[in-house]
Amino acid sequence: MSRLVLICAAALLIPPVLVAQPLTGSRAVYLEDAQGHRQHIADVSFDAEGRYSVTMQAAPFTDHFLSMRPFKCLEGPDKHWCHVPYPYPIARQVGPEDLTDLEYDFLFLWKGASDYGIDMWNGVYYRLTEEEGRLVGRLHEMDMGLLAVPPAEGVMRPLRDVDLEQSDPGSHWLPVLVIE
Repeated sequence: MSRLVLICAAALLIPPVLVAQPLTGSRAVYLEDAQGHRQHIADVSFDAEGRYSVTMQAAPFTDHFLSMRPFKCLEGPDKHWCHVPYPYPIARQVGPEDLTDLEYDFLFLWKGASDYGIDMWNGVYYRLTEEEGRLVGRLHEMDMGLLAVPPAEGVMRPLRDVDLEQSDPGSHWLPVLVIE
């Protein structure tokens, strides 16, 4: 009997981080500014095996034709955030230690609100981590030109850590992506 009490007591001491919540069901995706104001941009549905599908919201985005291509953009006072659908195959599957495919589904370019075209250097990549049962993406900057050419056959994740630079959250309009 005392052994059972010790096991139960030990189980209560396990930090919640070690007991990760499975990514199942439907969750909302938000982009958040520095003041905590959010825009609902998408919904993600996860199955029990970690496969997922993304449905982008139409309402917050406006249509823009930039550098001879159509974009869906969020219009901010100083910057516009334009979604860049990842153009190559990915598995669309995540696991407790691997959220990369989901990161590839939320690529953006930013441009100045009064700029005419886009600059491929202004790529936005949200590196996701699990925090208290939700996924939080911190803004990293990247050269979106790295994705202009298809990756080599069999390479489904061409971006490397050296291609991403952590950004100063105060220097951008929407520094955080939240999935909950």
